[in-house]
Amino acid sequence: MHEYIIKTNHISKKFKKTFAINDLSMSVRKNSVYGLLGPNGAGKSTLLKMITGIITPTSGEIIFDNHPWSRKDLLKIGSLIESPPLYENLTAFENLKVRATLLGVSSDKCMEVLERMDLMDTENKQIADFSLGMKQRLGIALALLNDPELLVLDEPTNGLDPFGMEDLRKMIRTFAVSGISVIVSSHILSEIQQVADDIGILNNGTLLYQDKIDANENLEQLFMDIIRKERAS
Repeated sequence: MHEYIIKTNHISKKFKKTFAINDLSMSVRKNSVYGLLGPNGAGKSTLLKMITGIITPTSGEIIFDNHPWSRKDLLKIGSLIESPPLYENLTAFENLKVRATLLGVSSDKCMEVLERMDLMDTENKQIADFSLGMKQRLGIALALLNDPELLVLDEPTNGLDPFGMEDLRKMIRTFAVSGISVIVSSHILSEIQQVADDIGILNNGTLLYQDKIDANENLEQLFMDIIRKERAS
């Protein structure tokens, strides 16, 4: 029997007369990487914003660690949704210290996440001089400050070069090994295939497929077949 860090039960999100998410049920296993796949505009960001409390579902419920989700659970959830919220005139440590003060976390924790995200050599460098990959890593470092049980990453490899993508893949795998469950969204199939344990395929706000990744399966073909079938129906 699998244990789940988060489940959504028939959640929907309606904006005016349009459903961005429609009657969606998904399950994310503990200590795993869940890859959320879908074309641009499929509803991935909307779903992740509901899980992280940025927006509220119109209907349905979210279950976090076997109990109904509440705002208190945000203390156990770290996230990087869209661009990381950074102060460009501060250093990486100073950015972390601002967040740590709000969370009541020590400076030692700031140094710990800097080391974990391979940013220890940025002590005197302002964020304005960071590469995109460094900013993404710092955004994840911010999300790790509260020792989350669930880490939510929305399109974290967008704009990264191949080396930056490879580094981020390795880091994501270490999170699951260390006991942090991860949801990572992407429209880049090859990235998800290399990092995820399970996948969900989303289109037009509906979860069309959810299962463990089969290493021998052609993920691109599976994805295209599922999306084409949905569009033809």
